[in-house]
Amino acid sequence: MVDVRLDFKSMCAEFDVTPRTLRYYEYIELLQPEKEGRSRFFTAREVARMKLIMRGRRFGFSLEDIRKWLSIYEEQGTKAQLEAWIDLADRQLDVLAEQRNTLDGKIKELQDLRDQTIESLARNGNE
Repeated sequence: MVDVRLDFKSMCAEFDVTPRTLRYYEYIELLQPEKEGRSRFFTAREVARMKLIMRGRRFGFSLEDIRKWLSIYEEQGTKAQLEAWIDLADRQLDVLAEQRNTLDGKIKELQDLRDQTIESLARNGNE
């Protein structure tokens, strides 16, 4: 792996996150930067973890789910982590499908109301 070492500001810029977000991820132990005095440095390991965190957030996983999933690698290795990932992905796919169904219903309802309003205007437009 390439010897990556980003300072705090560079890490924020790399992932387009606020300093507060990065500090919070450190606080909840998603990230463990190296510390030198008051400075923090993020190694290739932390950069890789941040990529996984950002991907997980994009798909709607909770930070707690992400934290637990990342810890599986440390405790049980790659195979267990990948198996856990499949379970998490299956659950999230169900959640997203339900959200899509709900959204489709709302879109249909709004379109119907819009169409009714257009028809009403056309019928009563000559008044």
